[in-house]
Amino acid sequence: MLKKLILQVTLLSSVLMTSATYAKQCDDFTNVELRKLRSEQTINICEFKDKPLLIVNTASNCGFTGQFEGLEKLHQTYKDKGLVILGFPSDDFFQEENDEKDTAKVCFINYGVTFNMLATSAVRGDDANPIFKHLNAQTSSPKWNFYKYLVSADRKSITRFNSRTKPLSKELTSAIEKAL
Repeated sequence: MLKKLILQVTLLSSVLMTSATYAKQCDDFTNVELRKLRSEQTINICEFKDKPLLIVNTASNCGFTGQFEGLEKLHQTYKDKGLVILGFPSDDFFQEENDEKDTAKVCFINYGVTFNMLATSAVRGDDANPIFKHLNAQTSSPKWNFYKYLVSADRKSITRFNSRTKPLSKELTSAIEKAL
């Protein structure tokens, strides 16, 4: 019992120190702790410091949902070169599942997504999550699901791509390769 308590305290202090470390190393909009989809686990987006980010607002029941397949191919192609893809499920356009387990099923089971998916959150308006508040202020709010935001490794450049831009399009892959 005492060993278990010591282990839990050690683990908790390690997690807190890790978050504090990211906070000290990161002074931009990515210094935010977010919960992963269908998990108690959180990640600080600052963990991906010095790597380009492809941030996408997603939905499970949209005409563009099939883009998960292309996003996963991008992830597999560019993850070892430094690209980080972050999916943000949102019901802002009324096309997301009501239950997070169903959203997770679409992402992980139906499409085999292995890139980071975050818990369902707003991506528009006053209640948008902190990442999208910044993206929206710098570019504009997504007008539909599967808007893509390519953020440079130094966080100084953000390029927005609309829903019709397919993940494997020449336009997006060229921008990714330039960012890498």
